[in-house]
This record gives sequence, C-alpha cells and structure tokens, in this order.
Amino acid sequence: MKKKSTWLPAVVAPVVVAGAVAAPLAASAATPSPATTGSHPTAAQVLASVAHSDTLSYSGRISQTSDLGLPSLPSTSGSSGASSAQSGASDVLDLLTASHEARVYVDGRSKARVQVLDQLAERDVIRNGRDVWTWDSKADKAVHVTLPSSAAAANGTDTGSASPADIAARAIAGITPSTHVGTPTTTSVAGHAAWQVRLTPKSSSTLVHDVVIAIDKSTGLPLSARIDARGQSTAAVSVRFSALSYGPPKASLFDFTPPSDAKVTTKDLSDAAEHSSTAKHPGLVAPGDVRASGAPTPSVQGDGWSSIVTLPAGTFPKRQLDADGSQLFGQLTKAVDGGRAVQTSLVSILITDDGRVLAGAVPVSALEAAAE
Repeated sequence: MKKKSTWLPAVVAPVVVAGAVAAPLAASAATPSPATTGSHPTAAQVLASVAHSDTLSYSGRISQTSDLGLPSLPSTSGSSGASSAQSGASDVLDLLTASHEARVYVDGRSKARVQVLDQLAERDVIRNGRDVWTWDSKADKAVHVTLPSSAAAANGTDTGSASPADIAARAIAGITPSTHVGTPTTTSVAGHAAWQVRLTPKSSSTLVHDVVIAIDKSTGLPLSARIDARGQSTAAVSVRFSALSYGPPKASLFDFTPPSDAKVTTKDLSDAAEHSSTAKHPGLVAPGDVRASGAPTPSVQGDGWSSIVTLPAGTFPKRQLDADGSQLFGQLTKAVDGGRAVQTSLVSILITDDGRVLAGAVPVSALEAAAE
C-alpha cells in the first residue's frame, strides 16, 4: 500500500506527543517508581510505572508518521479561489496529520516545551508556570494564555484513595473483556531499555489490529506508541522518541518573547476556576454542564473496539453534504446511500443526509447498518 504520511486523524499526534510530556508532569512525587526492571513484570505493573514516574526533567526528539490510505489533496494555499476557511482547514490538517519531527523539553511539573519543526517554519507550545505561549513562525502569530493560580500550584500528588497500581489493575480488568493484553516483552527505544505491551482487540470487526506501547524500564516514561491496522504491513500511526536524554534542559528554553511585529492574542484564565461550577470539586463535571454548552449529546452503540458513536440529526450542516459546499469535504468523502462517508485505515465517519454523524474504528458498512 502506498504510504500516505500526510494523513493522520487529527486527534492522534497531539495526544501521543502530549502524553509523553504529561506523564512526568502528572507523576506522584511521594511514592518511588515500582521496580519494573525485573524479569517478568505484569502489564499492570508496567502501566503503573507510568503513573509513578519520577522522571521530571528530560530533552528529546519525537518522530511521527502515518499511513492511513487517504488520498493526497491538492494544495489550496496558492489558489486564488480558495476561501480563507478552506485554506485554514487545509493548514490545520497538515499541522495535525503530516509527518513531523518535534523537540520536547520538560523540567518539573510546570515547565514544558514542544517544538514542531518544518522545513521553513516552526511551531511551539511553551509552558512556564502560569504562562502558556503558542507560536507559529509561518503565520507570525502568537497566543499567550495565563493559567489559573491553581494550575501553577498543583504538585501532581494523587489525592485519591487508589494507588497507581490499583488504578492500572482496574484499567487492565476493564479492557480485558474486549482486549487481549500481552505479556510485556523487552525492547529498546532511543537507546533506552523498555518494556513493550501489546493490546490486541478480540473483535474481528474493528479496523484496528493492535496497539503497541513501549515504556522506559527505569523511569516509566512512555517512549513510543504504534497503532496497526488490519491487512496493512506498515504502521497506521507511529510516534516514538528518536533521541532522549534525562536531565534539566536549559532554563532559557521556557522563556518566550514574540517578535515585535507578531500578531499576539492574549487569553487570561486567572479567575476561571473561581467561576467554574466545579471549582470546589476539581475534576468533576456538573450535571448539565455539557448540555448547557449547546454541544450535541452523543449516543454509543456496541462496545469495545467495535463501538459506534452517533451525534444526532442536525449536527452537520446540510449545505455541507453537497460536495460543492466544501471542496475539502468533497475531496475527503465519497457518496454512499443516505449520505457521505470516509474510511481510513483506522477510523470511518459517516454523515447522513439528515445531519447525523456516526464514527468508529469499523468499516463504513458497519456505520451504514447502524444508521438504518
């Protein structure tokens, strides 16, 4: 199958990269990492080492590629007929889906930087205490966000009654009805010895063949993640450290001042926690909060890897169902009975004529059956 590295579901790359950064930031400082250097740790023990990781400082380089079998789209950036929205959507897709190299720096629980490198541009996300900056050198735009004081004060200590080992054991127990959890094996990523855990769906109706993660034996830091699709020899999604060294990065890496001619947008979230309906109970969502936001309420059919999420009628604007309504939408999807659909190596999406949106890690035919 021809490699289409410029297509990756918008959620995958940022989640995996953020996970590599967030794991040590959320680590418990009170409890030492459980030993995972023994000969035969369980999958739960390996996963628990992530939650217990006390590796708070490192520098690394992350590589991301994908092969989802979607068609290449012509660039609209130079087309005079392309709308700003169309061009913007293409830019976002390229940012989130193209193969990328990223530098990652972490120092403590409140300092982190992710630097995405392109041939002629650079994109950064930088956190230094309560200050978060995003920077796009190509667009010459920066966004400065001031976080609530509670975010800077958070020490990452688990205040719940369950230990990381308990949580990991429950997670394993929760997924085993639909997933075979393999016995950890040894591997090496970026020169670091790691435990590798393979998760394989028991259902044959999902597009996902397996998910493979590697975790540093000594520190518990996630080092790589790979998602394989059924019937495909190359990884559908692969994100991994290509270089990694432990120790505090230079302090100057977490300082940022935009160029004098840059367009800067500021967002102050200092008092966001005070006005939140859940301020007294962080981490909880009050009943009705989602409904009050006006977001459509999804329903779920099936379970495990073959589950299908459905958003109600009217979710998708009817005018967009005509391929002429959006050039990008028309290029990505194909006409099917009752709507338009797209199937990648891992995920399918069906948009019905009445505006429902169905999605899942299943073939389009399964979505069509669920929509009837």
